Amino acid sequence: MKKGSVIALVIALTAVLAGGVYTLFFLKEKETAAPASFKTETPRMADIVLKTMASGTVQPRQEILIKPNISGIIREVRVEAGDTVRAGDVLAEVTVVPNMSALSNAESRVQRARIAQSDAQQNHDRNAELLQDGVISPADFQSFATSLATAKEELLAAEDNLRIIRDGVTARNEGVSNTLIRSTIGGMVLDVPIKRGNSVIEANNFNEGTTIATVADMQDLIFQGNIDESEVEKLFVGMDLVLRIGAIENSAIPATLEYIAPKGVELNGAVQFEIKAAVDLAPGQFLRAGYSANADVVLDKRVNTMSISELLLQYDDDGPFVEVKTGEASYERRPVTLGLSDGITAEVLSGVEMTDEIKVWNQPIYD
Repeated sequence: MKKGSVIALVIALTAVLAGGVYTLFFLKEKETAAPASFKTETPRMADIVLKTMASGTVQPRQEILIKPNISGIIREVRVEAGDTVRAGDVLAEVTVVPNMSALSNAESRVQRARIAQSDAQQNHDRNAELLQDGVISPADFQSFATSLATAKEELLAAEDNLRIIRDGVTARNEGVSNTLIRSTIGGMVLDVPIKRGNSVIEANNFNEGTTIATVADMQDLIFQGNIDESEVEKLFVGMDLVLRIGAIENSAIPATLEYIAPKGVELNGAVQFEIKAAVDLAPGQFLRAGYSANADVVLDKRVNTMSISELLLQYDDDGPFVEVKTGEASYERRPVTLGLSDGITAEVLSGVEMTDEIKVWNQPIYD
């Protein structure tokens, strides 16, 4: 055998021997290494709230549009947005622009009524003298007195009609003039879309009329929002909501659900159902109409119940279980019965005690 071949063989045998020694040493070290330990947590008493979210806005329950009862031109505006008014307060004044045809007819009616009254007055006076002389009886004279009274009333009615057409108010009812636009409810003025000099149209059967002002009770607010069809069956009238106002930091305003739409509408490819909730304002609290808000809809909750983190739970075919520490780096498997969970914290009905140290199975501790 050549000298080079012998040397190569010796080197190969040495490498194999070294590899075998290393393998034996590694296996021995692994067998004698301390078992891995894990972080542990104990159960705690906590509140668990299962909720979903609905987006929407805060609106007054009743938002009233004040319309004029007469057409004309705005002479004066007495309020502006943000003012508080009572029912009956004057919001604006209107100057009447009369219809020329109606005005002409009204003036003609007044003239005819004056002629009729003058004639009735003459007949009354003439027959009054005959009554005093005993020529006619009181029964005959009564018809002349009635005619005079009727003629006087017709003249007053004709003059009132003329003044209504020309001025919008009668002499006998100046306190209820149609030219004074009054608020029908008490509350806050949200908007005044008209200005002095604007023409306005009265509300009638053929026209909704010009809006003078928008008034609403800002202490009676509701949340109007939409919720997905996958969550709507979990809701019921009377359940609690918590409103988070985007414009107000750290806001948490309670509300009570009072309406769930029986029919959904498709929005952005998903069926949504409208919900309404009464906003429970604290004394002196004020919210502006139109605030965007998110409602935390409380589907279920537990108060001060024994709970553990979802990180402690493990699952197999037999259901959920945890591993409870029984000694140094030793753990015992225990099945648990769970209650309500919000995805982060789970309620534990049975299986562990408050003093148990539960293994966080995905957080080992290495020396």
